[in-house]
Amino acid sequence: MAFEGLAGRLQETMNKIRGKGKVSEQDVKEMMREVRLALLEADVNFKVVKNFIKTVSERSVGQDVMKSLTPGQQVIKIVQEELTNLMGGEESKIAVSEKPPTVIMMVGLQGAGKTTTTGKLANLLRKKQNRKPLLVAADIYRPAAIKQLETLGKQLNIPVFSLGDQVSPVEIAKQAIEKAKEEHLDYVIIDTAGRLHIDEELMGELKEVKEVTNPAEILLVVDSMTGQDAVNVAESFNEQLGVTGVVLTKLDGDTRGGAALSIRAVTGKPIKFVGMGEKMEALETFHPDRMASRILGMGDVLSLIEKAQVDVDQEKMREMERKMKENSMTLDDFLEQLGQVKQMGPLDELLKMLPGAGKMKGLDNMQVDDKQLGHIEAIIKSMTKNEKDNPDIINASRRKRIARGSGRPIQEVNRLLKQFNEMKKMMKQMSGGMGGKGKKGKNPFGNFKMPF
Repeated sequence: MAFEGLAGRLQETMNKIRGKGKVSEQDVKEMMREVRLALLEADVNFKVVKNFIKTVSERSVGQDVMKSLTPGQQVIKIVQEELTNLMGGEESKIAVSEKPPTVIMMVGLQGAGKTTTTGKLANLLRKKQNRKPLLVAADIYRPAAIKQLETLGKQLNIPVFSLGDQVSPVEIAKQAIEKAKEEHLDYVIIDTAGRLHIDEELMGELKEVKEVTNPAEILLVVDSMTGQDAVNVAESFNEQLGVTGVVLTKLDGDTRGGAALSIRAVTGKPIKFVGMGEKMEALETFHPDRMASRILGMGDVLSLIEKAQVDVDQEKMREMERKMKENSMTLDDFLEQLGQVKQMGPLDELLKMLPGAGKMKGLDNMQVDDKQLGHIEAIIKSMTKNEKDNPDIINASRRKRIARGSGRPIQEVNRLLKQFNEMKKMMKQMSGGMGGKGKKGKNPFGNFKMPF
């Protein structure tokens, strides 16, 4: 996640104050000094940091906090609330026109991931809001931009409107809206041209497209990896075009994340979506409160639940739950479960949505890639039906055969079987009505590790 460094620093600072029965002005001052440094290092705009620290300090030394039974917790609550306010307070929903289609203009500099984001947004509107979008290829300058959008459309099974690269973007946009009306489509998402820098020619053309299409949304796509520059780009586009919202891309990259914290405060425009990876599903609605929770190590269970509802086959999950309760789970079921989890996105990202995940040792260095999951798949697929249903029968010679068949070392086969057994034991304890405790009050999770 983009806020890795910032999250670590802030969580460390919060932990120092969390359990304090008394909080003095000096404590708040020291804490604010560390918070200020953490935000500046994360590339948050200087003025934004100054105002943030001022507000939090004033609220933290107020009477309500000082007289509270848990002043340490109160201060953390204030930091969370102000961090949420800084990023916009609440989710900013995408516009819907009274008369369809709703026109969305996607704008931004070259290299920010505009075309890919256009495809991701169409996918999100169709999947989560059950809308029918039309993608419009209006970037006639960048070689292969039209082809790229058409490929995405084919991949997602979403129609793409194109008139090639010899027709003006204004004419393309005009005709696309007519087409959407004819076919009763809900959204027209226009992928416009970008440049490597802001220039008059680019802005002139975008203003023309805006005039002709009267868009309900002008979404600015910004690369969060560019840090402070992202904020400057947002200011320029907003001044000249009047953007309605921002989409931050590459928020999963190795970036300091300051752009996400500064853009709203500097431009006054809401962050509507964030790109969290390469996959077409990796575009999320931006929830300032959930992001603040993630940054402060409080998890983001709501987003995790939403992901599961969209990406996981609910019927299969109910069946899996039944098998877990009856302790009749086979290795085939386990493989099926892995496939479901894989659909939700990178496992390390999912785990970070759990409260307190930041404190789990080794999680920050954990790299779970599809290759490792592929190894588990290969091992299980090299077993006979009988072996998958009854792993206890897998003796030394069978293990050797499975290792040969899967092309994996025998140690990996042994590890998988051992951990599958541990998991079954754990499930048995949990479904045994022990209130989440194993024998002698021990945590049923014990030393169980994921098998990769």
